[in-house]
Amino acid sequence: MDKSTQSREQWNSRLGFILAAMGSAVGLGNIWKFAYVTGENGGAAFILIYLACVFLIGVPIILAEFTIGRRAQSDAVGSFQKLAPNKPWEIGGFLGVIAAFIILSFYSVIAGWVLKYVWSYITGGLWSTPESGFGGYFGEFISGTYWPLFWHLLFMVMTVGVVVVGIKKGIEKANLILMPALGVLIVLLAVYSLTLGGAKEGLSFIFSPDWSAFADPKVYLAALGQAFFSLSLGMGALITYGSYLSKKEKLPSATVSVASLDTGFAIVAGIMIFPAIFAFGLAPDAGPGLIFIVLPEIFAKIGGFGIVVGLLFFLLVAAAALSSAISLLEVAVAFFMRKYEWSRKKATIILGVVIYLIGVPSALSQGGPLSGKSFLFGLPVLDGLAMLSDILLPIGGLVIALFVGWGWKKADALAESDMKEGFLASLWIFLLRYVAPVSIAIIILNATGLLSAILGAFGIEF
Repeated sequence: MDKSTQSREQWNSRLGFILAAMGSAVGLGNIWKFAYVTGENGGAAFILIYLACVFLIGVPIILAEFTIGRRAQSDAVGSFQKLAPNKPWEIGGFLGVIAAFIILSFYSVIAGWVLKYVWSYITGGLWSTPESGFGGYFGEFISGTYWPLFWHLLFMVMTVGVVVVGIKKGIEKANLILMPALGVLIVLLAVYSLTLGGAKEGLSFIFSPDWSAFADPKVYLAALGQAFFSLSLGMGALITYGSYLSKKEKLPSATVSVASLDTGFAIVAGIMIFPAIFAFGLAPDAGPGLIFIVLPEIFAKIGGFGIVVGLLFFLLVAAAALSSAISLLEVAVAFFMRKYEWSRKKATIILGVVIYLIGVPSALSQGGPLSGKSFLFGLPVLDGLAMLSDILLPIGGLVIALFVGWGWKKADALAESDMKEGFLASLWIFLLRYVAPVSIAIIILNATGLLSAILGAFGIEF
């Protein structure tokens, strides 16, 4: 055991670790993206396929990431270098660090929008319908030059403030507060949503499948992609968090707890959102503008109490965003601390500044000075970076699945993961060797547009 391993921080408790890992997974994807993707893909049918993807692909890869991190007791890159020295597996770690930079740069911009809405509900800016409507209000804000940068900066300062304190006093302590608070808020808002008159239609949309949707391959692709990204797979966060875990903790039960809590959170978010949408006769497939345009319109229609509901909702979304951002920053911080022997304070502040600067073009591309300018894939900066992350994360997840499934001896992988020989252990290895790689390859092909091209070559329209 080297010096860096001996001095490595550890979680103070099993609960702290599970809540931190859950915090990494729970974020904008569980509330914002899950809601509108569910709406766009038929509701209940999508959710059933999503659940299958979580437990057939998500759970095996989560366990693989935890196993790699705890065994190596190092950051995402260092873990692969320790377990497979002088072999190319470390590319999976580097992809995670790169993805952390890219994702947090634009994720912080969107989270900054959420903070703006929190402030508007506190100060009265959204107590009534704006003159330009909620769509106009949102458009005017994101097309500005200075305010999007300010809220982006404030969110990054909050994220840096947590990570710089450390694992026990910073990340663990924050999640011990954020996760229970999130749970209480989302349950309260879900219960209230069910009283608005759209409960029957909303619950039917979520829990009564339209069986014809199962014949649509796009629903499967959407569910597969959402399951992968919702659980924060492939970006090195769960490897990094697993590296702060002691050997006495049992990984399989922790893995199931994290996946179940994250999935439960997403479904309750659907119960919170869809009854309200149906109660006011709005479209469930409102797309990315759902939480910034459609939901504020609903809160305004509720009346005076809608101000409180709106404030609580955006506080909920902000807290979820912060918990995920913390894990993204920690991936990069852990790498730079080991690689360059930086102190936590130095690494966190420098990387926080760099990520903020990388995010500036994203903040100015949504109607601002850089609006209309193409970046990657012919898209604006923020959209291009989001699409790039949609490619990097699956590749990282593919490396992780192949490494544990094929790169390690089966006996070693099982011993390090606390799995005993038997059906479940063999199933885990089988899923990592065959099911996960094929599924992830499909995600990558779809994200790059190659899937449509390949199917088109065979005369299959997609």
